[in-house]
Amino acid sequence: MDPVSSSVKNSGELESSKPDSEPSPPPPSRPPVPAPAPDSTQMAISIPRDTEADANPNESDANPSWFTPKRLLVIFCIINMLNYVDRGAIASNGVNGSRKSCTASGTCTSGSGIQGDFNLNNFEDGVLSSAFMVGLLIASPIFASLAKIHNPFRLIGVGLLVWTIATAGCGCSFDFWSITICRMLVGVGEASFISLAAPFIDDNAPPAQKTAWLAVFYMCIPTGIAVGYVYGGLVGEHLHWRAAFWGESILMLPFAILGFIIKPLQLKGFGTSSLTAATDNIEAVDDSIEEKQTIPIENEEISEKQPSKKSGYAKRFATQASRFGKDLKALLSEKVYVVNVLGYIAYNFVIGAYSYWGPKAGYDIYHMSNADLMFGGITIVCGIFGTLAGGLVLDKMESTISNAFKLLSVATFLGAIFCFSAFCFKSLYGFIPFFSVGELLVFATQGPVNYICLHSVKPSLRPLSMAISTVSIHIFGDVPSSPLVGLLQDTINNWRETALILTSILFIAAIIWFIGIFFHSVDRFNEESEHDVPVVERSNLRPLLGGNQEAP
Repeated sequence: MDPVSSSVKNSGELESSKPDSEPSPPPPSRPPVPAPAPDSTQMAISIPRDTEADANPNESDANPSWFTPKRLLVIFCIINMLNYVDRGAIASNGVNGSRKSCTASGTCTSGSGIQGDFNLNNFEDGVLSSAFMVGLLIASPIFASLAKIHNPFRLIGVGLLVWTIATAGCGCSFDFWSITICRMLVGVGEASFISLAAPFIDDNAPPAQKTAWLAVFYMCIPTGIAVGYVYGGLVGEHLHWRAAFWGESILMLPFAILGFIIKPLQLKGFGTSSLTAATDNIEAVDDSIEEKQTIPIENEEISEKQPSKKSGYAKRFATQASRFGKDLKALLSEKVYVVNVLGYIAYNFVIGAYSYWGPKAGYDIYHMSNADLMFGGITIVCGIFGTLAGGLVLDKMESTISNAFKLLSVATFLGAIFCFSAFCFKSLYGFIPFFSVGELLVFATQGPVNYICLHSVKPSLRPLSMAISTVSIHIFGDVPSSPLVGLLQDTINNWRETALILTSILFIAAIIWFIGIFFHSVDRFNEESEHDVPVVERSNLRPLLGGNQEAP
């Protein structure tokens, strides 16, 4: 045997006889070569597991000691009501107040509330009342998009914290622009909640009561506004209008803190935060896989190949923008969803104008001395019972998209008939019962319309669907309806005719929703996530709240 070969053989035998715990060091003449990037086809299998669930496998099968689905619903309902208490409070006479005025004889009266302290004209006062819409409409799609890369429950906590700070800022404002900016930030804070709360409720509600739970949640809208009128009036009269905003901020603060300290929940279709982060890493690897296949040996070459932090941020932003564009395109391709939102826009056009012009029209037509109290009372009673009834009826019918469209079209059509007939009566005693029945039927749509928004799209698109729905019904619905109805009234100068023309638009909403019955609809609630997570990894995802599929 050749001596060199014998030496090599003996050396190999000696190395193989060494224990595994003492591997031979790398040659000193060369730096260690970084391991090559794995093939992109294997990345889906290498998604990290949920370390918290692995550390305690029984944790996913047990509820937290107090955080149950019913309590989640109660918490979200309180938060939703506080949002709308704020809207009612700023419109109340106690908070909004009146401007300073002087008579021809020279007698002047001091103003009150925001309008009096800042000497706002009616235009500025109108801007102030709708300023929160700017923040709401801009931030809603942003929060829905961020839910893809950040935990949605934590995003709600961030939004509520912004809301808490902004309402406190309203109480500390010193002029028109300072309070306007704070009102915009209130809208930003509310945006995270309205985009993400409904999907959480839909995930945790018992299957046979999903629409009823959504109805309870949306029942807080008319209730909150009515409570806000009373709250703002009382606090503004006995304390100060600034105290009303500080009180709201204090009431919301515990819920903002809760969003950060409680164990975060996950939305169906999104997976865990670590899984989402891994998905982002997959995209980054796929983009640079070709560059990583050739690995330089010299350190200088390695440093030259490293991308700058600035370009990394730009690339990440471009990736998120591209993802948002794809999600929006996918959402708007859902015909059932689009038809539902179109009907919702027509519906909200009428409801928004009712809430703003209703008392004034009622006072002019029927000479009501207490028009505010009359319309407020009808709205809160019919809003509560109508919204609950709509959700319960759909659950009894069997919650399907087709049945939801049937309920929407029938309830809206009958409600339009009663409301239209109410304004035809010359007597107040004929108006009140017909208008009450009409509003009861009209408010029954809240549960079914949001059920369709949540179940006609993929689970991962639900936050975006709620955000786009909210943006659409405000931009094309209640925001333009009030000035347009005012313009119509200035033209014809007859509140009865104006009210009848406005109410007729409800028939358009009923027709649009009736068309939706004939669209092929599939409940997509149980479709898989867009990330196409392998089955072996999907089995590791924890439920939102254990036992959320069981009826209480």
